[in-house]
Amino acid sequence: MAGSVKQGAKLGVLALAMINIAAVVTPKNLPITAEYGMSMFFYVGIATLVFLIPIGLAAAELASLMPPKAGGVYVWVREAFGERLGFLAVWCEWSENLTWFPTVLAYVAGALAYVIEPSLAANKFFLVAVMLSVLWGTTAANFLTTSSSTRLTSIGTMLGAILPVVLMVGLAIAWLADGRGSQLDAGFGELLPDLNVAHMVLLAGIILGFAGMELAGYHAREAADPERDYPRAMALSAAVVVAFVLLGSLALAIVVPQHEISLVDGAMQFFQTMLDGLGIGWLLKPVAALVVIGAMAHLSPWILGPAKGLAAVARRGKLPPVLGRLNGNGVPAAGMVVQGIGGSLFALLFLFIPGVNTSYWILTALTTQVFVVMYVLIFASVIRLRYTQPDRERAFRVPGGKPGVWLIMGFAIAGSLFAFVLGFFPPSQLDSFSASERVWYYVGMAGGFIALTCPPFLIQLFRRQGWAPMPEPEQAG
Repeated sequence: MAGSVKQGAKLGVLALAMINIAAVVTPKNLPITAEYGMSMFFYVGIATLVFLIPIGLAAAELASLMPPKAGGVYVWVREAFGERLGFLAVWCEWSENLTWFPTVLAYVAGALAYVIEPSLAANKFFLVAVMLSVLWGTTAANFLTTSSSTRLTSIGTMLGAILPVVLMVGLAIAWLADGRGSQLDAGFGELLPDLNVAHMVLLAGIILGFAGMELAGYHAREAADPERDYPRAMALSAAVVVAFVLLGSLALAIVVPQHEISLVDGAMQFFQTMLDGLGIGWLLKPVAALVVIGAMAHLSPWILGPAKGLAAVARRGKLPPVLGRLNGNGVPAAGMVVQGIGGSLFALLFLFIPGVNTSYWILTALTTQVFVVMYVLIFASVIRLRYTQPDRERAFRVPGGKPGVWLIMGFAIAGSLFAFVLGFFPPSQLDSFSASERVWYYVGMAGGFIALTCPPFLIQLFRRQGWAPMPEPEQAG
């Protein structure tokens, strides 16, 4: 998660691009893409066109339209569609973390297993024990400070996310140069995708892997020349992110057979196979430790950030006041505890659903569906505000005038809704489902989505008059 920038500072193209790159690049998402083999080029291309580029453009226009620090997603959507949908958007931004946390935690647990004993990566009880320990340990650590250290987070991201992907690509090149065989069928015909719905489902996971590309948009006003610099930064960050995803996924698919790729610890499978094969297996534990550090650095800001967003809504009188109260360190402790309980309940799915990959995918699909609701509202807000506030100053505008906005945002809405529908189907790449298991899968996905998105409407329906707005806390320093 990107840190704040001192007021008055001017960001260049590289600085803006790095905000997105640091937020998105991680080995955690590579196994989902690698599952597609050579057809990953098609699916990553689609995800880039319908999601990665549009969300960056939309965030830049909306962030440059609203006053700095106005409230992000909540204010963007509220300005366009009113209080109810603004609340829904910020709620989705918070509630998706309840299902996203366990996927990151499972990745941490899977990498930690390679530090201790690789076979533990398939042990559901080990995974859940580590997941709960890391979740509550990180939550407790965030009670102590008003913010996470941007510098430490950036270092952790570089060492534990970007460096491992670079290392994967370098090792794969060394593997092929050494004359070792590839597990990837690289025939030209393999580039053509299987358009069967059950095979296309993992596209939702690829789209989720691009979530966070909007972060640089929050800093559009801080660019020296937003109209010139921001599009260049978007192009640079998009190119780097897509290159990392494709090269890292190709490296994984070259070394690990497609039917053996684990969605949880696929990157560590790669390192174990590669390092043992090259006779340097002793490097596995240090690499796994770096991956753990990177994942925890990525997780920590998201423990605090969403709870702060919910606290801001509570201070407006839209949620129970307890969620808006801050402790002596300026931290919304009650909101973080509620968040931790919800994340723990979803983490327990790993114990009750057969197959670690299946549990991981269900949580990934639910996260994507909730995220999509928020992003569709953001895309639609760009279109609506071009009509309701056409003359309001914008430091950056989606290019092409109103036709360009309709084309880019409309395409993004259609693609996002398609990914949303795909999420309700079990992917063919996972363990086979019986007819009864499929029914439970559909029921579970629908029930999970309803449970994650309906509370804002129920809260507003039964909202108490005593939930008066609260004064904003004084900013530290």
